[in-house]
Amino acid sequence: MENNIGNEIYTLAKELWPLNRSLTGEGNRKTLLTIKEHIPELVIKEVPSNTIAFDWKVPKEFHVNEAWIKTPNGDKICDFKENNLHLVGYSMAFHKKINKDELLKHLYSLPNQPNAIPYVTSYYDKNWGFCITENEKNNLIDGNYEVFIDSKHFDGSLTYGEIIINESKKEEVFLSTYICHPSMANNELSGPCVTTFIAKWLKSLKNLRYKYRIIFIPETIGSILYLSLNYKEMKKNIIAGFNVTCIGDERTYSFLPSRMNNTLSDKIAKHVLKHIYPNFKIYNWKDRGSDERQYCSPGIDLPIASLMRSKYEEYPEYHTSLDDLENVVSSKGLEGGYNLIKKSLEAIEINVVPKMKILCEPQLGKRQLYPNLSKKNYTDEQVNKMMDLMTWSDGKNSLLEIAEIIDFPIWELEEVLKKLKKYDLVEFV
Repeated sequence: MENNIGNEIYTLAKELWPLNRSLTGEGNRKTLLTIKEHIPELVIKEVPSNTIAFDWKVPKEFHVNEAWIKTPNGDKICDFKENNLHLVGYSMAFHKKINKDELLKHLYSLPNQPNAIPYVTSYYDKNWGFCITENEKNNLIDGNYEVFIDSKHFDGSLTYGEIIINESKKEEVFLSTYICHPSMANNELSGPCVTTFIAKWLKSLKNLRYKYRIIFIPETIGSILYLSLNYKEMKKNIIAGFNVTCIGDERTYSFLPSRMNNTLSDKIAKHVLKHIYPNFKIYNWKDRGSDERQYCSPGIDLPIASLMRSKYEEYPEYHTSLDDLENVVSSKGLEGGYNLIKKSLEAIEINVVPKMKILCEPQLGKRQLYPNLSKKNYTDEQVNKMMDLMTWSDGKNSLLEIAEIIDFPIWELEEVLKKLKKYDLVEFV
């Protein structure tokens, strides 16, 4: 599977691309049902509208059948069926002829990106509107326009997906990604697609040290709702985790720390990124903007950091129709994002605390772990790595801490540790 993983993730992204995802609705259900085809253990849950979640309330369900504008010449523009970004998210039903000046009050465009359709929502305020390219808006003629929005808001439910892997373990690693954005590729089709294949990989592994809790939710209200239902258990058991977002382009890798900036998640992420992409971009907590805000909020205080390729708000196509599967996200970019998450989770799994079982240096030669001849100026990187690992294996330093001290990737030290373990030279505390 690994050889074609980028192509497989990209194929899933293409399948999910047309669906109209939002805070609630059929687009989210269809997205989760498609993901469930890859991970059958995914549990799809429905939470009724008006359910209280801390200071929030689950909104009414939103459904759109059709939405468009007809010009005075009878041409149809801003057709929701052609691009679901055309309709402002959660727009209320509307059907009326209005003049151009009145219409312009409900049109949204980007003067600095004249060929882009912006992504605009009005989740918690009754409103309606359309998104249009600046070029098309500038070409609108005077006259009356027919505006038609066939949408409805009703008491339904919010839908999210959850999978628990290796449930018998107590300590947990947490992954969260969101499914509420319509057709945009890096933000946020890449997150759920990469996370789906991470879940498939985790399910294939034996002897995992930790439980894995993975959720697919609407942003903000989804994480707040999920925390309101589970935060006490999560606070007790989660040792590390990542918010997975904007992880499918090829431009860079990015990291946004937890609020505390000193958790295992922070240390793992920076260590992995340093060794796979030394020029990664590191952000501060003041740059937050995704669900890490909820997971790290005071009183919740989970050890959750965000792993990304190009960070939300930091690439020009963000929240526009230009964020597509042709020019922004690629199979290579998705594979890179997948490998970043995978290596980070592998690092958490292998991060034991080693302690040497023999006082002073062990006799490595008789165990075929050291060369039999000693020569002037002779160096062996593998031997040096082993000696460095042993000298710091005092039962106090984790493998990650040792890797940082001697400046080697933790996954390279794992192989050395296996050799020491094979000859019963080390134990884990």
